[in-house]
Amino acid sequence: MMKLVYKLQAEEYRYDFPVSYLPGPVKASIQEQVLPECSLYHNKVQFPSSGGVGLNLALNPFEYYMFYFAISLITQKNSPVTHHVSPSNSAYFILVDTYLKCFLPTEGSVLPPPSSNPGGTIPSPTPRSPAVPFSSYGMHHTSLLKRHIAHQPSVNADPASQEIWRSETLLQIFVEMWLHHYSLEMYQKMQSPHVKESFKPTEEHVLVVRLLVKHLHAFSNSLKPEPLSPSAHSHTASPLEEFKRVVIPRFVQEKLYIFLQHCFGHWPLDASFRAVLEMWLSYLQPWRYAPEKPPQSTEPLPRSVSEKWAAFIQENLLMYTKLFVGFLNRALRTDLVSPKNALMVFRVAKVFAQPNLAEMILKGEQLFLEPELVIPHRQHRLFMSPTLGGSFLSSRSPAVTDASFKVKSHVYSLEGQDFQYKQMFGTEVRNLVLKLAQLICQAQQTAKSISDHSAETMANQSFFSWFRFTPSEVNGSYTGNDLDEIGQDSIKKTDEYLEKALEYLCQIFKLSEAQLTQMMMKCGTAQDENGKKQLPDCIASENGLILTPLGRYQIINGLRRFELQYQGDTELQPIRSYENAALVRLLFRLSSVLNERFADQMEVLCSRDDFVGRLCRYHLTNPQLVQKIRYSPVVRDRTSQNWGPRISLRFLASYRTLISLLMIYFLASWFYVGPVGCTFIILTGYFLYAVIMTFFFEGWKPHEH
Repeated sequence: MMKLVYKLQAEEYRYDFPVSYLPGPVKASIQEQVLPECSLYHNKVQFPSSGGVGLNLALNPFEYYMFYFAISLITQKNSPVTHHVSPSNSAYFILVDTYLKCFLPTEGSVLPPPSSNPGGTIPSPTPRSPAVPFSSYGMHHTSLLKRHIAHQPSVNADPASQEIWRSETLLQIFVEMWLHHYSLEMYQKMQSPHVKESFKPTEEHVLVVRLLVKHLHAFSNSLKPEPLSPSAHSHTASPLEEFKRVVIPRFVQEKLYIFLQHCFGHWPLDASFRAVLEMWLSYLQPWRYAPEKPPQSTEPLPRSVSEKWAAFIQENLLMYTKLFVGFLNRALRTDLVSPKNALMVFRVAKVFAQPNLAEMILKGEQLFLEPELVIPHRQHRLFMSPTLGGSFLSSRSPAVTDASFKVKSHVYSLEGQDFQYKQMFGTEVRNLVLKLAQLICQAQQTAKSISDHSAETMANQSFFSWFRFTPSEVNGSYTGNDLDEIGQDSIKKTDEYLEKALEYLCQIFKLSEAQLTQMMMKCGTAQDENGKKQLPDCIASENGLILTPLGRYQIINGLRRFELQYQGDTELQPIRSYENAALVRLLFRLSSVLNERFADQMEVLCSRDDFVGRLCRYHLTNPQLVQKIRYSPVVRDRTSQNWGPRISLRFLASYRTLISLLMIYFLASWFYVGPVGCTFIILTGYFLYAVIMTFFFEGWKPHEH
């Protein structure tokens, strides 16, 4: 494919690419006849001829192919998938990786394209001049029809300059098509909840952007050390080395920041956010892609962040601080009992807890908060624009030695002059961290409760429990939870992730043991008599339990819950999935006839004070849910009803009971015991069991049927 592209490139063909396919901000700018600031579009906008429809870009074959290659990532939606394929194993992902390694090499120079004829060369497109005045969105501009761009002198004398245009073009196309879906103005408008989202990135899209970020870090870090003499540098630096120097701040930083801001604010609160998280963490750690190898050490200590990265951290301060606050706000709204959510909190805490990183972020904040010097307006605006426009070959801006000025320019260029900066190590964010730490403690307690409940359930589900004739599900409540299915191993992982995350947060924000102890005391670990079930925070009143704001927060986030239970007439419960519907209705009619016929006799028997009365009360009275009332906020009067002694045969409609009886009859047939004899043995055995239970455990608990 690339050979064909280069063959067409040599013949200087031009192809029309519809402007309607471009990202929203660029499309809107061109349609308003305002030239986008990205030099990729200069000299390319073609207005429709008479009778034509729509605007087009006139692209050379290389640009045309790369535009369609890049746009295919965000347009291949709702395609039928017969089986799941990992994005990293897809042909598209591998092609992106190949193109990046070829056109943005970390070693050597860009390979020259193959010539279609011996000795021939492939001409580069008309160079773009840095003298062209580039504009920003939202400012007044002249019409594209009136804009005249003069023919620029050729730079083909330098072979490296002739070939480097492919590297710049490839990167600009990838960044424009994958990241430039939100301008600064659109991003500010998107903060309103009433604005409809125009673009929703997919998980595969984010994974490919992460691949781009990782490669750009490796590409930028492969920059050769600058010579000591400035004059020597100006004569020896190759165009590729210059490109490495400016590739991230000029081409990527602003668009990636807005893209991440949008993802943090609009991505669903589920485990798929892991892709966005890893892309963000990859950008924050350029030292992971540096060519030098860490020193070998026998102790697995975390690698300290070198001071040479202080400038990168300061010039990307918002990437570290504001997005960290955005992650905190997401984490406070997620269920940390889930292992995948706990892993994300652990990953972020581990990255920010790297030695010396928090100190360098704090230093960057201090530089930003220094009193601002009087800066000439024109110079300030010039430096504030991270995308200076034009080719990277343009003259570099004068070196700015004031680190504080660099940090301020970075912040104000991305967020505007009126931006109110929220300090990462300030009181407000520190309180959010304390809330997250409290949430982590509560999630650990919830995970332990689920683990204990699962262990109890497994212990109770023994083989002999199948032979119980009175399943607890009929009168009991559903105490299960979706988290019960995550398994003991996952619960252990959750606990490990949360414990390490809490430790890292304490390191980052210097939380003391006293603060942790006080915070855990505020968790509201009110437990019932068995020390396991935890109620949401509530206040007891004459009308039952009333939730407090903390209790509502605990329920919304899945930290605590009331035990769901049926508190009406047990005979009128909805038919369960483990019951036979026809038998339930038939046995209910039979029980109703018996209860109506023998109601007076049962009342007399249950009112006796002797052993017969105790035996009848054990079997015929309705259970009093006094203990369970405490776990429900319903009005007490609803649970105080009593329907008197009665017969309930509904347990015979349970499939488990029926299977148990069939198994007993089948086993009895092996010992030549007929159905009548087996029935007599069952009734006799049950009667003895009931007598023993009545004699020893009458005060223990009422019978459930």
